[in-house]
Amino acid sequence: MNPLLATLGTRLTERWLNLLVLPGALFLGVTSVGATLGHRHWHDLDRLRTAVDDLATRPALDRTGTAVLLAAGALLAATAVSLAAQYLAGVIELYWLRSARDPLSHALVDRRRRAWLRRDEAFRDALRRTTVTDPGEGDTVTAPHREVARLDALAAARDRVALLEPTRPTWYGDRMQATAERVRAVHGVDLAALWPRLWLILAEPAGREIRSARDSFGAAARLASWAVGYALLALWWWPAALIAVGCAAAARSRARNALDALADLIEAAVDVHGLELASRIGLVGTDSPGPLDHGTGNRMSELFRKAD
Repeated sequence: MNPLLATLGTRLTERWLNLLVLPGALFLGVTSVGATLGHRHWHDLDRLRTAVDDLATRPALDRTGTAVLLAAGALLAATAVSLAAQYLAGVIELYWLRSARDPLSHALVDRRRRAWLRRDEAFRDALRRTTVTDPGEGDTVTAPHREVARLDALAAARDRVALLEPTRPTWYGDRMQATAERVRAVHGVDLAALWPRLWLILAEPAGREIRSARDSFGAAARLASWAVGYALLALWWWPAALIAVGCAAAARSRARNALDALADLIEAAVDVHGLELASRIGLVGTDSPGPLDHGTGNRMSELFRKAD
């Protein structure tokens, strides 16, 4: 038992240091530098060195008790800042995945829909001009490789806006909405009602992959929250704006990749294990062939939506 407790304690300490203390300590360090230098002396290393020397020569720091208290205070302050960043990360996740419920969100949906429709029309127009049908034989002539590459580029440009016609203010919300709509179209099932039950029967490898993608999305949101913090710090020390831009760019890239992977894994889980869930609740036999069909999916949705 003692080795187990020691191992758990070591892991908790590592997570505490990595998730709370180190990011918070870095932010507090940059804040101290910014408060010391300001905008006018933003690159004055001599000024910073003098401030550090003055702090080190204070008599109170020669006392062990004072030094311990200062170290403990710094750890607590770093932890508090990181906890605030984690709370803000949760708000950012909700903002990324929100529905259109206010005038600004509706305006964003309209803007994204117009961009998507323009790109979809460009893709369909190129597709009509590229695909040539032989009226005598009825066979489609294979398009040149260059034209296929152009179609792929146009489709990718459209998908960067959304996989389906946008209904949410952000790409993130539309990506998850597209997963729900594709699952409904193929299997006839309500993903929101199905997913909690399906999660309970997933094997550990599948669950681990989904948790990893979800954790990566959460980490990207935390990075975005640090970008907000450094952007506020830039009001006193403008180089912090460069850190904020770097954090925001990295957060956006990581969040898109993580959510795209998460949506694919959720859709794959329904494709692979949807029929197994139907079998477990008695809607189909254990030897039923093929994937989850539309009729079974509709019955599962009706069963799981108890309040409807």
